[in-house]
Amino acid sequence: MYLSRFNLTRYLLAICCLSSVTAAKAQLPGEGFKWTKEGQSFYSLEDNGIYAINLKDLSSTPSVPFADLKDATGKPLQVKDFSFSEDEKQVLIFANTRKVWRYHTRGDYWLYNIATKKLQQLGKGKPEASLMFAKFSPDGKKVAYVSDRNIYVEDVTTGAIQPLTKDGTRRFINGTFDWVYEEEFGCRDGFRWSPDSKSIAFWQIDATKIRDFYMINNTDSIYSHIVPVEYPKVGESPSACRVGVIDINSKKITWLQVPGDAQQHYIPRMEWVPGKNELILQQLDRKQQVGKVMLAQAATGKTQTIWQERDSAWLDVKSRWEDDKISGWDWLQNNKSFLWVSEKDGWRHLYSISADGKQEKLITKGNYDVIKISRIDEAHNTVYFWRRPIMPRNSIYTR
Repeated sequence: MYLSRFNLTRYLLAICCLSSVTAAKAQLPGEGFKWTKEGQSFYSLEDNGIYAINLKDLSSTPSVPFADLKDATGKPLQVKDFSFSEDEKQVLIFANTRKVWRYHTRGDYWLYNIATKKLQQLGKGKPEASLMFAKFSPDGKKVAYVSDRNIYVEDVTTGAIQPLTKDGTRRFINGTFDWVYEEEFGCRDGFRWSPDSKSIAFWQIDATKIRDFYMINNTDSIYSHIVPVEYPKVGESPSACRVGVIDINSKKITWLQVPGDAQQHYIPRMEWVPGKNELILQQLDRKQQVGKVMLAQAATGKTQTIWQERDSAWLDVKSRWEDDKISGWDWLQNNKSFLWVSEKDGWRHLYSISADGKQEKLITKGNYDVIKISRIDEAHNTVYFWRRPIMPRNSIYTR
């Protein structure tokens, strides 16, 4: 059953040593695939449950039987996606989903305890299918999510719900994005838990000055209806954007002091630095010709540019290979450096950049574009990636 869906020979597309280059063919698994914490197995979304599949012998162990996943009326949940807590003892189940433009990013979330088999719905009292991007805190004690453009935190044990923002509207958006950020940068999930589970960093989009473009929906009912979309026409300024860090207990927000006019630049990437009360972000100017990587202190909001590049034509957002999930930062050497993507030599290649931005090293080299990273294996000094053009069968390029 699993060989037909997860033929392991599909995984090898390109192997690139961090100090040399080796390339070959493969594909990534499809939707419903998650690595286990120890990395020797993966979770698979199958017809009757979520299974843990051992890589060595492809033996399977049921982790979450779908027979346990029923709503209050006894109706089975239609599972779209899932995610495990850090200790892999709890699972977030995403069901009853709705599309937001291209992807099913809105729906209902349920919390399942593997040991007790207890299932509870999150966001009780919120409108049906209104929750977005629910994520466990690193300590597994809370879950945060967006509903109606505001961010909430829910206690796993008590079910108590706290609003972290209250000013969200159709044009003033917390924890997710407007149409422009989704269309141009693939940005959808707009908040990140801190490593210590004490705060959340989030994007806030101010589209109050953007005029509406009216779309006609002719498909959802007998009569068509108008769908207003905040859309800046050519020559007009886009939505203003800023990043804040909110303390879970005090609700105090510290805004990052990103230099420049908030309506004349973009912040398409933002993540926490592992183990630190510090954030790393990418800033692009309006024309996308200057890209900067900045470090920001969460406690004060003070920022510092550590690396930048320029292009007379255009710079893309890094990591564009996950258009529906642009998140995460590819750290190396115990967070002493990170993986980056640049087209500065005419091809889209991988670079290693030191955490202070002072050292840069080209990892891949050749007449091809890196289009997606599949996995980084530092233990074997290897990164697996997709590339184009594809090399001829059985050919290997090594430096």
